[in-house]
Amino acid sequence: MSVLENAHVIADTIRPRAEDIEKSRRLPNDIAVMMAQAGLFRIMVPTYLGGMESTPMQAMEIIETIANADASAGWCVMIASTTGVTSAYLDKDVAARIFGENDIITGGVFAPMGKATFDQGGYQLSGHWNWASGSANCHWLLGGAMVMDKGKPRLGADGVPETRQFLYPADKACLPDTWNVTGLCGTGSGDMVVDELFIPQEYSLSLAADKPVAEGPLYTFPVFGLLAIGIAAVSLGNARAAIDDLKDLARAKKSQGSSKTIGQRATSQVQLAQAEADFKSARAFLFDSVKIAYGAAQTDGEISLAMRADVRLAATNAVRRSADITRSMYDLAGGSSVFLNSSLQRRMRDAHVATQHMMVSPQTYELIGRVGFDLDTDSTFL
Repeated sequence: MSVLENAHVIADTIRPRAEDIEKSRRLPNDIAVMMAQAGLFRIMVPTYLGGMESTPMQAMEIIETIANADASAGWCVMIASTTGVTSAYLDKDVAARIFGENDIITGGVFAPMGKATFDQGGYQLSGHWNWASGSANCHWLLGGAMVMDKGKPRLGADGVPETRQFLYPADKACLPDTWNVTGLCGTGSGDMVVDELFIPQEYSLSLAADKPVAEGPLYTFPVFGLLAIGIAAVSLGNARAAIDDLKDLARAKKSQGSSKTIGQRATSQVQLAQAEADFKSARAFLFDSVKIAYGAAQTDGEISLAMRADVRLAATNAVRRSADITRSMYDLAGGSSVFLNSSLQRRMRDAHVATQHMMVSPQTYELIGRVGFDLDTDSTFL
């Protein structure tokens, strides 16, 4: 079976366990192992390492499929997939030591919350990172850090502080249990801490300065763009499930004192139609913008700033429209949606936590607006 076909099969296994995943506050180990063996965590790893090296559209569809069953599980696929992209930047022998096994799970935090000091062939890395999604199941972790020189950030040729990504075995990190949150509870996105950990030079990379070792259009895509569309795919899968769950409920449930089911009420029909329109338009915009950008990567070997901005706009729009949809479906369900055994309350909470990620925050609109007005723009995160 293809990885997407595997995703559909695994989604059917995950769906009835969504409450358990949330209560565990992490992905249960048996589910993580099953997903790893099915190739779900290696969809963006190069084929020379045994990965799928998917197109961005394929990756989104796989992530969306798992998120439709449970948003936390979909989020873990997204994180493992995007950290897997770093394999394309490493020396092939080094990458094989980390990503060469089929059941390897990677995760971590791209944000440069750590500090790294150069030390004879490598770096001494210290840091305390928040939001280390899926870390409890990982074999290798990634942490972003600012490179320090004599106690101060080392500046690049452009005057911007130098940052790098560092990969290290998961058992070298301390993982404090800090993940007590309102949504995406099952992602296990707690803290990650290392103190004076030596990282050989070859186990680090710069997403800003380094060029991918791997060839292929997937690695022409900016990593932060892949991260944003992955978040959007999680949100869309979750929103689609909220619509479908509401439809199932509305066909049978009658409001108190009414002879009509929720689905027979005109106001419900209008809200459902609006939700479908919002979902389908947001999804179409996302897939269309990504397809156009990927086409440019295939034919031209590069993606223009305008295309990158369009991808980020589509991703941000998809995440925020998806949150609106889940709230609308929650409202339509009435009082039954407030109970913890209702999937709709979980879908709404998961959707709104996803909106807080910096890659899809409201500030993204300002960044994209600057591009639209042809103003000087820091495009590092586009």
